[in-house]
Amino acid sequence: MPQPRQLAETPSMTATVPRQLVHRAAVAETFLTGWHRIAEHRFSVSAQWPRAHGLHVSADRSAYDPLLVVETVRQSGTLIAHAEYDVPLDHHFVLHEFDVDTFPQYLAVGAVPAELTVDVDFVDVQYRGRRPVGARYTAQVLRGGERVATATRVVFTCISEPVYRRLRGGRTAATVAPFPLPPALPPAGVGRALPADVVLAPSGHPGRWQLRVDTAHPVFFDHPLDHVPGMLLLEAARQAVRAHTSGARSPVSFRITFDRYAELDEPAWIETADGAGGVVQVVGRQGDSTVFACTVDTAAR
Repeated sequence: MPQPRQLAETPSMTATVPRQLVHRAAVAETFLTGWHRIAEHRFSVSAQWPRAHGLHVSADRSAYDPLLVVETVRQSGTLIAHAEYDVPLDHHFVLHEFDVDTFPQYLAVGAVPAELTVDVDFVDVQYRGRRPVGARYTAQVLRGGERVATATRVVFTCISEPVYRRLRGGRTAATVAPFPLPPALPPAGVGRALPADVVLAPSGHPGRWQLRVDTAHPVFFDHPLDHVPGMLLLEAARQAVRAHTSGARSPVSFRITFDRYAELDEPAWIETADGAGGVVQVVGRQGDSTVFACTVDTAAR
């Protein structure tokens, strides 16, 4: 009978990092595979992208979506904050700014899952006592030596569970009833294959859509939340650009500022306006407040 191979004979064996370190419930939504420190505030993070994904790979499995870059960079910063700066696992992260440029020529899906390196530089870490309470970092995403993306500015704060609960005024995932889902735009018009992945609904006004928030969505709501997650808002900006340009242009860069939480139980609206040179301005509003503002650079499809 053949003897089992020893682990030492296997050239490379890889697993994801613990999902709790990137604030994911599903291993399938955890894209990071390891990390190490290369300088005092510089780190190298390894990642792997699957060849198929319900949201972040094109329907024909030919290309990775730029928002997969965003999620990978987000996970990288969260991982480093917990693993290297000792931010407790029960702390909540509040994302304030995210600027990223992607290079679509390096986002093609290959014959095997894509292996990536994310070079992360924490350029400004803010402390209260000995514990970090916020940071700004940059990131370079590399694939086979080629630069897939550059994140020039990511800013977040992290707050304890008691402070978060006071900030949220008693709102929890269990107590907040989500606003009813309005009818979706046609999926093809926003670059999606499935109606369930459409996050915009018609409003009856050009350049304006109602946000659709499906708390059962397995990617956007990988775990229960008491607010609309930032990645869903970025997806809304992405889909709004596709709808605004009638599918003629695709987002390649995002510069987004989050101003406040988007609540689950109130209607929210996504508005677009033309900028110069293929830029589209996207704003999210809820009530009388701006939730986010995003400048999206685009490329012709």
